[in-house]
Amino acid sequence: MARRIWTIVVAAGSGSRFGRPKQFELVAGRRVLDHAVATAARNSDGVVVVLPATMLARHGSVEGAAAVVAGGASRSESVRCGLAAVPDDVEVVLVHDAARPLASDELFHRVAQAVGSAAAVVPVVAVVDTIRDRSGGVVDRDRLAAVQTPQGFDARLLRAAHASGPEATDDATLVEAAGGTVALVDGERTNLKITEPGDLATVERSLGGQSELGGQSELGGQSEGASMQLRVGNGFDVHRFSDDPDRPLVLGGVRFDGERGLHGHSDADVVAHAVAEAVLGAAGLGDLGSHFPDTDERWRGADSLRLLAEVIRLVAEQGWSVGNVDCSVIAEAPKMAPRRAEMESALTAIVGGPVTIKGRRAEGIGGLGRREGIAALATALLTGTRSSACGDARDDQEAGGDVGHEEVRP
Repeated sequence: MARRIWTIVVAAGSGSRFGRPKQFELVAGRRVLDHAVATAARNSDGVVVVLPATMLARHGSVEGAAAVVAGGASRSESVRCGLAAVPDDVEVVLVHDAARPLASDELFHRVAQAVGSAAAVVPVVAVVDTIRDRSGGVVDRDRLAAVQTPQGFDARLLRAAHASGPEATDDATLVEAAGGTVALVDGERTNLKITEPGDLATVERSLGGQSELGGQSELGGQSEGASMQLRVGNGFDVHRFSDDPDRPLVLGGVRFDGERGLHGHSDADVVAHAVAEAVLGAAGLGDLGSHFPDTDERWRGADSLRLLAEVIRLVAEQGWSVGNVDCSVIAEAPKMAPRRAEMESALTAIVGGPVTIKGRRAEGIGGLGRREGIAALATALLTGTRSSACGDARDDQEAGGDVGHEEVRP
């Protein structure tokens, strides 16, 4: 009787080296994640996708996945979250990085077939570069191999290793530490892991799509497939200080205790509002007031991060993703620097792309310089594909419409 095989696609990384969560980047008209899941689904009885908890609402719909779950703070925790969604009677579990969208059906089959001869099966490729030890000397590269995914495991032993083992960036290491055997099989040179933005163009060419930057096929002509589109929008918001001594000051989703609050219908988060305005402007979806008018009591005292999340949902429906947002806050007080990281983290979690915050003073000029209020300006970059982000949203209305770098094993 055929063994039941399930694959866990790990897509819970933050993309720190890439600059944003790379698993949601569009390549050849689909998210990187979708390419990896499609291959896994063709070669498994079921697929579990593990996403960052903050991205479930926006990216939780994954075609081909039997389950989509929230990951943990580390890769090992994320795999454990995925394992919890795998049925108990599954005999073989493959673990695959979403950032490897080019793994072939043959590689999945080769890894799965080898499970049984060993507790863990790892695809590897030879190290071709000269490796130098930082402390001196050259390492014998003939003894080394670069590790890839998918990796295959006896499901029972993988569960046991995760239940008792330490943290690791490689699941085979956990199984090996628990006493399991590890077998190596041939990997694929083409099984690139997306690590830097430049890798997207390589993957795009391999998938037969268009270059992200040039929109041209390898033959130099314009492809009929989905080409990458870029949109830029600017946002501005300003609020005067409130006369209510009990009104809190909220900037970028962060509460500044002891500071004078801003007057507004919602929580008057001028930073979140500017970011939302920039995103809406780039997508051609109007302004914040048209979606959340201050005449509507539903939005009185509303958390502006909730409003921003709704803006991101609207933009995503039009086929756009946020590349990044840069925001300048103009205020004599409070200082932004001590809370900048908190604001950036809160906004990035909602937006899905990196948000940067800079503080500026008005140098005593005008109402802002006289400490009468706070203003914010933001610029947002959106990315989308021609097939899904069709021109301008107004046109639709008128028509009715992560393993880190390559692991090296000795």
